[in-house]
Amino acid sequence: MNTSPIKAIVFDWAGTTVDFGSCAPILAFQRLFLDQGVAIEVSEARAPMGLEKRDHIAALFNMPRIAEAWQTVHGQPATEADIDRLYQAFIPYQLKAIPQCSDLIPGAVETFQDLRARDIKIGSNTGYASMMMPELIEKAAQQGYVPDCIVTASDVTRGRPYPDMLWKNLMQLGTSDIKTVVKVDDTVVGIHEGLNAGCWTVGLAVSGNEVGMSYQEWQNCTPEKQEQLKAKAHQTMQSSGAHYVIDTIADLPAVLDQIEARLTQGDKP
Repeated sequence: MNTSPIKAIVFDWAGTTVDFGSCAPILAFQRLFLDQGVAIEVSEARAPMGLEKRDHIAALFNMPRIAEAWQTVHGQPATEADIDRLYQAFIPYQLKAIPQCSDLIPGAVETFQDLRARDIKIGSNTGYASMMMPELIEKAAQQGYVPDCIVTASDVTRGRPYPDMLWKNLMQLGTSDIKTVVKVDDTVVGIHEGLNAGCWTVGLAVSGNEVGMSYQEWQNCTPEKQEQLKAKAHQTMQSSGAHYVIDTIADLPAVLDQIEARLTQGDKP
């Protein structure tokens, strides 16, 4: 077994390791709001992705079009009580959607095997609450993904972009040297979490929120369309401040080679 200067990698879940396109939350948010009489667009539902889900609902209500539509239907602006009520109503929608979108992203298993060979610990965190995770964790394990620890948004006081979930991972993993840690995420707010923690960050452009297509939808795109979508997603993730941007988790080992070389030379994030 090779010992890497990288000691731990903390992965997001949907759009990063599972659920190509990060589709489960979008299905749940759209169904939730539609049943409240307010239809929301996919682009609107995706905009706050990576946040804890109550914060995500609050962010949706901060969008002028959704706020206006809500007031038209319900006769008054959304209140904190409405946000609390919708969050509780959201949970069963999400629990239903997650198992439908639980496949590992192609190349993930091979990347996890590569990390184990380097003796790198595997952490994970998510904007999902803990009660949303059991079936997803089970399905991921059946496909060969068993991270060393899992931290959810309900396990900390502050979700992304605060670094609390990442730091909690490192406490559980027994890793304290932040320059030896890498955060991998498909959302801007997830990259900001890693930057705020002080670690290396790798943004995923194609498999997650920025392209926002299922694997089958992506495969059905023409090469020209794929290149167009990829270029836009790469630009967004690069603008987030990520140290590296790649298409999917399958491309991660080559980036780790570069980070290892930089650490050996004394570089820091």
